[in-house]
Amino acid sequence: MTEKTPQTKRKLSRRDFLVLTGVAGGLYFGVTLGVLPYARLKLAEFLDSAGGPPSNVDAVPLAWFEIGTDNSFKIYIPKVEMGQGIHTTLAQAAAEELDVPWDALTVLNVGTGKGLDDPVGTSASNSTSSLFGVIRQAGATVREMLRIEGAKMLGLGPEAVVAENGFVMAKQDAGKNVSYGEIVQVVKEWQIPEILPALKKSSDFRYLGKAMPRVDLRDKVLGKTQYGFDVRLDGMLYGAVAMPAKIGATLKHAAAGDALNQPGVVKVILEEDFAGVVAERRDQAWAALGSLELEWNEEKLWQQADIDEMIQFGNGRGVTVQEEGNVSLKLSGDVFEAEYFSPMAYHAHMEPQSAAADVRADGATVWASTQTAVGVRRAVAKAIEMDEELVVVIPTFLGGGFGQKVNSVPAVQAARLSKAAGRPVHLGYRRSEDFQNGFVRPPSRSRLRAAVRENGLIDAIEHLQVSGQVAFPFLPVFVSAVMGADFGAYRGAQIRYGVPNKRVQAWMADLPMKTGWWRGLGLLPNLFAIESFIDELAVKVGMDAIDFRVVNLPIDEMGERMKKILEAVRAKSGWDMSAPAGRARGVALSYDVNTIVACVAEVSVEKGKIRVHKLTGAVDAGFFVNPDGAAAQMEGGMNMALSSALFEETIVRDGALTPINFGAYQFLNNASAPEIVVELVSSGDKPFGMGEPPLGPVAPAVANAVFALTGQRLRKLPLKLA
Repeated sequence: MTEKTPQTKRKLSRRDFLVLTGVAGGLYFGVTLGVLPYARLKLAEFLDSAGGPPSNVDAVPLAWFEIGTDNSFKIYIPKVEMGQGIHTTLAQAAAEELDVPWDALTVLNVGTGKGLDDPVGTSASNSTSSLFGVIRQAGATVREMLRIEGAKMLGLGPEAVVAENGFVMAKQDAGKNVSYGEIVQVVKEWQIPEILPALKKSSDFRYLGKAMPRVDLRDKVLGKTQYGFDVRLDGMLYGAVAMPAKIGATLKHAAAGDALNQPGVVKVILEEDFAGVVAERRDQAWAALGSLELEWNEEKLWQQADIDEMIQFGNGRGVTVQEEGNVSLKLSGDVFEAEYFSPMAYHAHMEPQSAAADVRADGATVWASTQTAVGVRRAVAKAIEMDEELVVVIPTFLGGGFGQKVNSVPAVQAARLSKAAGRPVHLGYRRSEDFQNGFVRPPSRSRLRAAVRENGLIDAIEHLQVSGQVAFPFLPVFVSAVMGADFGAYRGAQIRYGVPNKRVQAWMADLPMKTGWWRGLGLLPNLFAIESFIDELAVKVGMDAIDFRVVNLPIDEMGERMKKILEAVRAKSGWDMSAPAGRARGVALSYDVNTIVACVAEVSVEKGKIRVHKLTGAVDAGFFVNPDGAAAQMEGGMNMALSSALFEETIVRDGALTPINFGAYQFLNNASAPEIVVELVSSGDKPFGMGEPPLGPVAPAVANAVFALTGQRLRKLPLKLA
């Protein structure tokens, strides 16, 4: 299988827009790309591509603009806000082309059934890149429509007016104007231009490329933002559901026991595969759950050694994901070889999984802390045996997601409880339930072999990779059969250097526990292996680690971008200067969703433990819509990657995932967090993904720095000195 190029999104035309008037006297303008003939297999192919999935897969309108008669401006989008600042960047695109005051624009989440049903959801680092052009073109088109109608109201020709800052005004007399709100109050028949207007030039930008304040900041500071755990409904009860503590366990038998006699209990629900309690308060529901008489069918008591044994090359299904040249011939002589391992990890988001449901005879409404409202709607409708059209899912803000909150199970459980109780029910997981009953990042193993010349050029390289499932659990079974190894697991496994002979083969192991999406998918474990190995090759030939990478870059546009990033991180980190006493530096390079990131880590060893003092990151993500937001994404992603590199590990003990709570599950804290310096390097006028690429190079940069300092080559995460 050869490398795939990023998918080209088709340009908008006049037929992609629609207008709705007569609702509260305002103007509603929709963007639609039509229902495209993409099955979920096609979605899988998009996910497997370097550019990430487009948001127009099987979707209708992607954005609604609303202009009120009071000159208010709203934009409704299907992408959820989970701390990444996506509402702000998309607001910048809208405000720029609409040409309205920044503080007059409101960005709103929208539930299902409103024409904004995006099956991709908020994932794959594509929220900005997929909607940026769509929203800009929509904004420019609305502005042009307003300009033409405003000119009529002013008794002028279109060439004599401009649309600026929420007003249409005469070019020769700014005092002669009419507001957008006044225009939409009068006009009843709107005409979409036959030729769509040109977008603004970068020299005219007021908001794009600028560090604009977060649109969600005020409400968050004032505690007004609604997260999944915050949902409160009239007459709402609280639920608790019996969930297994052992891997693979299923409910064999359930009885009410003494649960109905517990304080506050309203109903006990006992079904063939489901047992739960509904009470007036959450603590009462949890307490009563412990009074149920439960018997579980349990598989073998899995141990970590069993899992490790399954992560072996050649086990399970495999596929060649990259092959160029004649690798077998070139690696038949003297080769260098190394093997790397990454463990399972929890998502460890601050907000545990939660959902509220109100199931009625005439329909159901679900409030969910979810990254994919469409997926939740589908799962809930099936579970409560109701037509999808009657189920509305309202996504709340998320207190972290990282891939875990594509999970529809909490919403389904809340809906089942509500249907049985006949009242709205809120379900919130305890941390132990969240850890043991979600899914985890699968373990991963990589073996790399290479032949390198004395001049530093890599002649041939092979990467063998094996992991558990990442994407396949969320797609139809036939996708796994068609595609072989899981494309989510081997994300980041391809060799991006300009090596003439290269091959990557991946295998998928069928593990007993639930594994799935984790921020960056396979990017972190695969880049840990590749970039650690590249460093080992540089040491083997006695070359500077950055110089070695530069001479092996591809000779194309991507190679030029990579070189600029490497040179940027070289300068920003002080790579060519001696590190402070007792410290050393390491470097790594990453390519993901067309975004290039390089990282230099500066480390020391204190009392036998690795201490990272500074991370310097340089990133080329095309056009930075909001530089402050991009820098924040870099800082957050690099800290999360460092946490995984130094601390995080989920293991199996006596049939259960452990640990079951924070404290025992170690991760990066404020005391261990390093100084982070970020350099943004722009290229072009289109934004690329920023949510996941920063996770790629951190772990190998730290491991390479540890080798430079101690001579110990650490090939297993989390990094620990012998």
